[in-house]
Amino acid sequence: MLDPLDDNLWSVGGPDVVAALGFSYPTRMIVARLPDGGLWVHSPIRLTDDLRAALAGLGPVANILAPNALHDTWLADWATAFPDAAVWTAPGVAGPDRAQVVETAPAAWQGVFDMVLFPTRLARELVPFHRPSGTILFTDLVQHLSPRRYRGWRSVVARLDGMTAPAPRVPRKFRLATAPRDDARAALRVMLGWPVTRMTMAHGPVTPQPDLAALFDWL
Repeated sequence: MLDPLDDNLWSVGGPDVVAALGFSYPTRMIVARLPDGGLWVHSPIRLTDDLRAALAGLGPVANILAPNALHDTWLADWATAFPDAAVWTAPGVAGPDRAQVVETAPAAWQGVFDMVLFPTRLARELVPFHRPSGTILFTDLVQHLSPRRYRGWRSVVARLDGMTAPAPRVPRKFRLATAPRDDARAALRVMLGWPVTRMTMAHGPVTPQPDLAALFDWL
């Protein structure tokens, strides 16, 4: 259930979700352990008893992050299950009462993460960077799904959108929705300054040595 990516960093695959027009997507949650032993949870997936038990073996859940308004489906469940955890959200996310809206990494993350807000009209996305492992975390902004995932007209739409391109790609809909462009370019400059060695996506595999400049050359 918990797939180690690096020291104190794990990936957890979740159930598929069905979004607009019946498109299904895989889900992925990232868990990191901070220096004080508390767990940091990015894009929480469905919380099951088995998952809760597995996390308990790593440490207490201390931080829960909903990085955009498309990845808050189970946020309320996690906030209820872990009442002592800090809840962080991107602008536009309808979080629980104690949720704190952030655009950069708060001090509570103990210097382990950097973070920048990438603006799109679909869903502004918080992009964290795990310093110790060189891992950048995307949810919807970069995707890489199998071309066999969809059939019929959905297969055509997914191909034209770039969701099922041969390599990871920023889907066409997110490119078109990126605004303000100057803010997006400023966010990209921050990302290009990070020493990235690995990329995770909620909707795609873990990818070593991503070329961020090529991924965002359209910008």
